[in-house]
Amino acid sequence: MKPISFISRSKALLASLALCFTITMAKTAEPLKIAYSDWPGWVAWEVGIAKEWFKEAGVDVEFSWFAYVPSMDAFAAGEVDAVCMTNGDALVTGSTGAANVMILINDYSNGNDMVVAAPGIDSLKDLKGKKIGVEIGFVSHLLLVNGLEKAGMSEDDVELVPMVTDQAAQTLASGDVDAIVAWQPNSGQSLKAVAGSKKVYSSADEPGLIYDTLAVSPESLANRADDWKKVIEVWYRIVDYIKDPATQDDAIEIMAARVDLPAEDYKPFLAGTRLLTGEEVLPIFKKGEGFKSIYGSTKIVDEFQVNNEVYDEAQDIDSYIDMSLSKAVIK
Repeated sequence: MKPISFISRSKALLASLALCFTITMAKTAEPLKIAYSDWPGWVAWEVGIAKEWFKEAGVDVEFSWFAYVPSMDAFAAGEVDAVCMTNGDALVTGSTGAANVMILINDYSNGNDMVVAAPGIDSLKDLKGKKIGVEIGFVSHLLLVNGLEKAGMSEDDVELVPMVTDQAAQTLASGDVDAIVAWQPNSGQSLKAVAGSKKVYSSADEPGLIYDTLAVSPESLANRADDWKKVIEVWYRIVDYIKDPATQDDAIEIMAARVDLPAEDYKPFLAGTRLLTGEEVLPIFKKGEGFKSIYGSTKIVDEFQVNNEVYDEAQDIDSYIDMSLSKAVIK
């Protein structure tokens, strides 16, 4: 066999490199694909979309609207590069093999997640021995456990009734349970569905219990870091626009239109969603115990999910969190 010359080998190598470069450039030219769903902290992205701020920032982004669980399924299937989900659900998704890295904290739930009790029940303590509808293993379940502990009780003091969250209002109205645990809009619908019902505990009682984030596939983060940084820059522009009294009404109009609600009905949802400015979120990035740190909060959720057999083994918390791009934008 005739030996291959050094020049021939070099030409072959250059051709291979050129092909790799072409493939990489093609991937880079594709839009970043983000799945988002009906939570105020994620509906907020709609402001940037409507204002064409991503185009202005020089990044091509394609947002796909899903119901929450299907949005995570789409991410796990590789249909999108990133998904909006809670820090707890980032762990659940990762435990199934869909690796993800949280690069942005949009907000923490500040009251939109709540325990809603039937008429005549005024506190969590009044629920002792009662039936509570809740989606087992989800963030609502964690909220309930947290509230019961603060009231000097445990799950053993109540009867948990498995429930799908979007059936919360119907479940409470049926009279088969004495309370439900749900997030907006389901929690608000439950309050409206049953006259005299009331909120007896909410995420406002434990800030940082539920962080809402943008989680990206490690591959996309490695290949498109500069573009993801631009997405984060637009995010903080969105937050400023929503929080500014001069522009808030316009922002609410845009967000309300996305979910087919009148603006006056949507506005209260903002109070239950603590959108975080750069200054507010920096302390949360620091490693620490408890709910004031994204690391501490995620560790607590991890322990809860292992205890409730959502998955078998504790997750490597650090591998799920990389706030370096957010820090670079904020600074």
